[in-house]
Amino acid sequence: MTEQTPTSLYLSELEKYKAQLAALLKKRSRLGWNRLIVFLLTIFLSYQVFVTAGIIGMLVVAAGLGFLLYLISVDVNNNQQIANTKTLIHLNEEELEVLDHRYSKRNDGSNFIPDTHDYANDLDLFGKASLFQWCNRCFTEQGQQLFAQNMLYPITVAEVLKRHEAVKEIAPMIEWRQQLQSLTMQTSITIQTEKKVTTWLKEKDEHFTKTGWKVFVQVYSVVTTGSAIAAIAGYIPGSLFSLLFLLYFITGLLLSRNTVKAYNHLSGIVKEVSGLHQVVQWIEEKKLNAPLFQHLKDTIQANGDKAAPEIKGLKIILDRFDLRLSIVGLLFFNSFLLWDVRQMISLNEWRKKNKEAVPKWFSFIAEVEVLHSLASLQINSPGWSYPQFVSEHFTFEGKEFGHPLIPEKNRVTNDFDLEGTAKIGLITGSNMAGKSTFLRSLGVNIVLAQMGAPVCATQVELSPVQLMSSMRIADNLAENTSTFYAELKKLKTIIEAVNRHEPVFILLDEILRGTNSMDRHKGSEALMAQLVKQKAVAVIATHDVELATLENAYPASIENYHFDVQVEGEELYFDYKLKHGVCTSLNASILMKKIGIELS
Repeated sequence: MTEQTPTSLYLSELEKYKAQLAALLKKRSRLGWNRLIVFLLTIFLSYQVFVTAGIIGMLVVAAGLGFLLYLISVDVNNNQQIANTKTLIHLNEEELEVLDHRYSKRNDGSNFIPDTHDYANDLDLFGKASLFQWCNRCFTEQGQQLFAQNMLYPITVAEVLKRHEAVKEIAPMIEWRQQLQSLTMQTSITIQTEKKVTTWLKEKDEHFTKTGWKVFVQVYSVVTTGSAIAAIAGYIPGSLFSLLFLLYFITGLLLSRNTVKAYNHLSGIVKEVSGLHQVVQWIEEKKLNAPLFQHLKDTIQANGDKAAPEIKGLKIILDRFDLRLSIVGLLFFNSFLLWDVRQMISLNEWRKKNKEAVPKWFSFIAEVEVLHSLASLQINSPGWSYPQFVSEHFTFEGKEFGHPLIPEKNRVTNDFDLEGTAKIGLITGSNMAGKSTFLRSLGVNIVLAQMGAPVCATQVELSPVQLMSSMRIADNLAENTSTFYAELKKLKTIIEAVNRHEPVFILLDEILRGTNSMDRHKGSEALMAQLVKQKAVAVIATHDVELATLENAYPASIENYHFDVQVEGEELYFDYKLKHGVCTSLNASILMKKIGIELS
């Protein structure tokens, strides 16, 4: 049996959900007709019974309305399934587009682009055609934020290894993972909601906290409803009951004033709490064996109880609280049952039990979303591998690694290794030969490796590093900063880290490009000498072939590599393969001739 490809997998899921959708749409049509028939039949039968048996016709009306309400509830559930199935169809269609490298409409994470960062802007982590846009599958704001943070700030090796185990477990669970994604796509779990809830959790219980309030509410309700029954039975005069009702109404209003703050704070989040419940329940009910999942599930429990029922309890309280907005709630529930006070007591008890667990619920979903994203990356890239980590600084050994954002059919892979400190891989080469892409391939794969993802290589072994780069430098008109000065600022940050002997791995592309060739060469030589002296590790790409002579001065530290070009007449051919030694083939003159510059 041949192994299923990612494309065939998503096509299979797509066809399955399209068939389900067709069946659900047919069911909706049947339910519509059934409701109409029941409605008309109820009118006809009730009329016939009223004519022949009088008041007994009310039983027919009640039975008809009951059955009609049942059909409506079935239709509501069916419509929810339709919406869910349409979402599943959409995400499978989107996965097929991503496999074809058509993902420009997806969220690009531009809001996570930092003003300054050691490597983010050089490696296309965010923005159009970025790593985030390609492989993120998080839809809650918390999940997207965590995914972005993991790209910007590596997690520990211990955490990476736990993620490997968890991702490998859930990667084949395509239906379960896609349903999880569908739930997060259909709901809105936002950081603003999390802040609302956590702010409320931090507040002290100010009202209705003493146990005596529970007794008072029960006694009060017995007295008020008892007086109403007595008035209906004729034991209490109507005028007296009117005065009593006014007293009950005023009492309810006065006590409800102490619930307004909590209600206003939590109002408007019922839908998100409902979504939170659905997502947490979906994850909690799945039996997952990886230690990371066991740990995550343990952290969200309050006093050993599962989180999903607790979240549902909060939703029920908030739903009940909303009765205060209706006339029935104001005149009856609040006046006779102190409805708002009851909900406030329930909220106080709920807060006391779940205060420590609630913030973890949001981070729990975010973490599982990130794991789902990494699992999708594994399924979509079956030829990739999980990196191996060594503790000694510095080690990098990559076999057949390439840039993840280049389609596989066009991607050229290379082998590269660098081991020890005071090491520099110096890469010379022609224009467009692949130097910058090679540097970005190194950087992006290290980012993936240090967030727990598989990497675009058949094998990678590395030590945990602090990645730093200077590759894509732009001026800043707002700060009146030239390109050259902007690069100096970036290099200053790198040099300071090197002088502190931090475990950095440096990627530099065309050092000091903003100055004249003499200063540029002199400055580049000095920088490389300083990197060697401070036992730093770097890969540097340059057009300055003369820098390759530094290998003679530092034979144990500097090793030359190059990308070359084959020239046939006035045509250029690139193989994008990394080779040892210094580049001897240049193409600038040919390119200048092609655009019309007349060279002598």
